[in-house]
Amino acid sequence: MGDRLKVSYRSMNLSALQTRVARDIVAYVRQEQFEEGHHLTELGLAKVLNTSRSPVKFAMQFLAEQGMLTYDRNRGFFLALSAKDMAGFAQSLFEEAEDPLYVQIASMRLQRKLPEQFAETDLMRLFDVTRATLRVVLMRIQQEGWIEQRAGQGWQFLPIIDSVQAYEESYTFRAIIEPAALLAPTFMVDAEALGRCRRQQEYIAQGGYLTMTPRELFEANAQFHETLATFSGNRFHLQTVRRLDGLRRLVEYQQASQRTPRKEHAEEHLEILALLEAGDRLAAADRMRRHLEHARQHKVLSGLFTASIPDM
Repeated sequence: MGDRLKVSYRSMNLSALQTRVARDIVAYVRQEQFEEGHHLTELGLAKVLNTSRSPVKFAMQFLAEQGMLTYDRNRGFFLALSAKDMAGFAQSLFEEAEDPLYVQIASMRLQRKLPEQFAETDLMRLFDVTRATLRVVLMRIQQEGWIEQRAGQGWQFLPIIDSVQAYEESYTFRAIIEPAALLAPTFMVDAEALGRCRRQQEYIAQGGYLTMTPRELFEANAQFHETLATFSGNRFHLQTVRRLDGLRRLVEYQQASQRTPRKEHAEEHLEILALLEAGDRLAAADRMRRHLEHARQHKVLSGLFTASIPDM
């Protein structure tokens, strides 16, 4: 069924925000590997996606008309197909180009071609867009965590990993703190969370990486590392890993476009999870260290900071 569904945003007259939320819903369903018939609610999705209920409502109506969801007047929305059968639908959904303004801003930011602080009028002139169009993109970037609105007037970019040296330093630091988190005295596995994480990584390793977007691949990778940081029982481990994920978001989008290593990365993740399930935290910590060192050797490339980012 999933391979027969085709998507047309323009026929539905979705706004840029509603289009993004529709994509986010599909990415979330695939990330969690929900089965056919799973109940989805406006409130639940709004919380997960960190947005208001209004765009979620329109996005769910759109997805229902596309055949991904069914709607019961008394019970709400349910998945019409399982996540594992949605590859064709997801590919159709994501095949249209990303918002070009978002791509331009992200690419120029990664290449340090935009000032750290700016007024909306500056970017309106630079990209020849209206304030309303720019605002939608700026709010998305703010939600992703690499820009903030200043107390006075204007906006300010937050630090990101935008050089080979910074990227390499981030991996060196992660190779210290993430294995340590697995050995923390307060470490405790949440079996349910570990199971969700394992199912997600199995899906990627078994071919899901071929149809997942760079954004989906990054979020799945980040969720794996943040889940294990949560098991540490140490809030500072978790906060640090989340902060590093935010810093590496844009450069990792580029890395995620190189699909070949993704299968290998997922398989390494599964090895770490298997060791934790077996109760061998020492071996899991060592495997995590080697996993991060392997990623550092294969990911830190100078070309990442000269090329434009791919469609998300």
